[in-house]
Amino acid sequence: MTAVLQVSHLSKKFGDREVLKDISFDVQAGKVICLIGASGSGKSTLLRCLNLLEKPTTGEISYQGKSILDERMDLYQYRSKVGMVFQQFNLFNNMDVLQNCMIGQMNVLKRDKKEAEERALHFLREVGMDPFIHARPQQLSGGQKQRVAIARALAMESDILLFDEPTSALDPETVGEVLRVMKLLADKGLTMVVVTHEMQFAKEVADHIIFMDEGVIAEEGPPEKIFNNPENERTKEFLHRVLSVPLS
Repeated sequence: MTAVLQVSHLSKKFGDREVLKDISFDVQAGKVICLIGASGSGKSTLLRCLNLLEKPTTGEISYQGKSILDERMDLYQYRSKVGMVFQQFNLFNNMDVLQNCMIGQMNVLKRDKKEAEERALHFLREVGMDPFIHARPQQLSGGQKQRVAIARALAMESDILLFDEPTSALDPETVGEVLRVMKLLADKGLTMVVVTHEMQFAKEVADHIIFMDEGVIAEEGPPEKIFNNPENERTKEFLHRVLSVPLS
């Protein structure tokens, strides 16, 4: 199995505070990895390091066998291949839905307007947002905004999509519509790394679960092992708290 992304001995400090400690894992093509753990365990910081929104303090991240920390790496090209979907959508309020999904393609991938529009429409259709192409973000619900943000990332034809708690800013009624789109993408074989508090989603969709605790990978494995037979005491405590799983 090919590793698209490899993380080796990664650490991240903010001043004297070490937020990530000796993190190593691989992301295989076509697989879904879910990062779970309590708030403050380092999940979002790790995701931001994968996209170089935060620069790791030590360690290595390789994409397709090449170091992304090499100063010759074209960051814009890399981020077009390893896309990010944020908690707060990060849409441009002065553009409509279609323009939001075209701008990155034209600026980064240098696509002409016609091609960018075709790709944008294709992916907006895929996430069920094609009826809203002329709406501005402020006219949309949170769930609709997040589906536009996903379509925008897909239009860049990324190899990997990173999701940073994509449902945490949504009201309960719209969480389901975003998770449905993400399940659809997983079924189509999109490689995904997802920071999530949605345990049912992680259980059903992930190929591999990484449980983080205080900046380290405390336990990892397939969902059935992590959810049904965790070995680490901290994993057991966390699942007991969020799922009312009995402590064994």
